[in-house]
Amino acid sequence: MEATPLVMGLLAGVTIFAGLPVAILPRTSDKQRAFLSSVATGILIYLFIEMCAKVIDELEDLLSSSMADYPTWGDFWLYSFIFIAGLALGLVGLVFFETKFIKQGKDEVLPLMRAKRTAMLIAISIGLHNLTEGLAIGSQYAWGEQTLALLLALGFGLHNATEGFAIAAPMAGNAPGSKYLFGLGLIAGLPTFFGSIIGSMWTSKILETLFLSVAAGTILYIIGELLHLGRHLKGEAIVEVGLLVGFLTAFATEMLIVARGGAL
Repeated sequence: MEATPLVMGLLAGVTIFAGLPVAILPRTSDKQRAFLSSVATGILIYLFIEMCAKVIDELEDLLSSSMADYPTWGDFWLYSFIFIAGLALGLVGLVFFETKFIKQGKDEVLPLMRAKRTAMLIAISIGLHNLTEGLAIGSQYAWGEQTLALLLALGFGLHNATEGFAIAAPMAGNAPGSKYLFGLGLIAGLPTFFGSIIGSMWTSKILETLFLSVAAGTILYIIGELLHLGRHLKGEAIVEVGLLVGFLTAFATEMLIVARGGAL
């Protein structure tokens, strides 16, 4: 394996750690936690829209081709099934995970345990999403577009810094521990590295669509979890401002990627 895809994957994935120190902020008030959690929610809402839009745009193209008598009906139904199945798998999979491994009711779990659980689920879903980003980097390199691959790596690296914040924000003020934070960073960031390696050797549109759909389903579930947490923290005006800040932050990082010639 050549070194360049490895370096690009590391470059794009390691920045996830930039946002994690938010979790060790001392003496965080309820209003501050409400704001940070709502910013994380805004980022995840944007990621959900972005991932669904990517798949839906491709489905619309296939449908338009089919209506114009091109032989694409089979692909349209196949990718539609993968999209719906992936969303369902992401949602139901996390429900099963909580039922299987988390015995206490949501409201009875200690604040730190609930925050760590939420952060873990966010890290898993972002890891699935980042795997598709790594695949995009590796595939561009394999097709001879080394410059575009590097631009994508830089852009995804910037984007991952905001995703690291989304992972850490629910734990702010709860002192989760450096080892736990490091583990979350690996869960969310390493898939970018592995994806770049796989993408440089072999690509599959079916697997890319499946990973995007599963990640979208898990993020949809986690958005509900964070909104549930926000209701306990009160402060409606702060929550709404945080949602807007998070959404606009994610939007701004994507526009920077597009301006540099890449695309999420």
